[in-house]
Amino acid sequence: MTTTNETPRQDVYSRITNQIIEALEQGVKPWTQPWNAAHAAGHVSRPLRHNGQPYAGINVLTLWASAMTGHYAAPIWMTFKQAIELGGHVRKGEKGSPVVYADTMRRTETDDATGDETERAIPFLKAYTVFNVEQIEGLPGHFHALAHASRNPDERIAGAEAFFAATRADIRHGGDSAYYSPALDYIQMPPFEAFRDAQAYYATLAHEATHWTRHATRLDRDFGRKKFGDDGYAREELVAELGAAFLCADLGLKLEDRADHAAYIGHWLSVLKEDKRAVFAAAAHAQRAADYLGRFSRPLEAAA
Repeated sequence: MTTTNETPRQDVYSRITNQIIEALEQGVKPWTQPWNAAHAAGHVSRPLRHNGQPYAGINVLTLWASAMTGHYAAPIWMTFKQAIELGGHVRKGEKGSPVVYADTMRRTETDDATGDETERAIPFLKAYTVFNVEQIEGLPGHFHALAHASRNPDERIAGAEAFFAATRADIRHGGDSAYYSPALDYIQMPPFEAFRDAQAYYATLAHEATHWTRHATRLDRDFGRKKFGDDGYAREELVAELGAAFLCADLGLKLEDRADHAAYIGHWLSVLKEDKRAVFAAAAHAQRAADYLGRFSRPLEAAA
């Protein structure tokens, strides 16, 4: 009998969703950056493959949740085989974490009436297991390198300023509320000086910028939200929350909790418990939003 690392599709959805529900029930949001600048790769903050390539979508969430559970400072993950190829070995008794990738299977179907055969592609998720470098011994030294000094959080951060400016979003400052107005298509932010620190300002702006991508002229994202607290509202807020987490990770910023987000945890739990695929969909929408916002900066990087 042949064994594989594949997990049945429903098990993948359930396992990852249950992992996130477990964290939320403890009042912990698993998309808040779990590692800090103690690791040299920590400034990137997204979970990284062994070759430095960042994970995306739902894999960011599940690996952040695993990093929180395991108290790992390093953001780097690899398979059992990759560890061996790099001269290391997973410590005995260590438990791996699931990651997934989309694949398709082809199925031939026969029309009962005509006898004609048609082939169609059926999408599904495949799962495999990875380990954090802190679970692995014998790896080259750079996988465990420590970081040096961090930035002053009270100053504006040039990279983040340039990133959001490149979007050309209408960002207004004033008052004491942060929100995105779909009807008038602008982002409202309190003054920079009103925030606890620079990290809190940019994390809030990343959240509202993710909302900004939902406009019909951009990603045209609509969950049918009607009022505060309904299912559609909770789903859009979850997308914005995850989008902010992804953007902060890409910009090397710490995702700061906003005081009003504690109220959403109950709504998110309700959605996730009802629909095991909801967090996968939210992560996919958040990834699309982060990619969309990131495209505005790429011409600037190319010209530099």
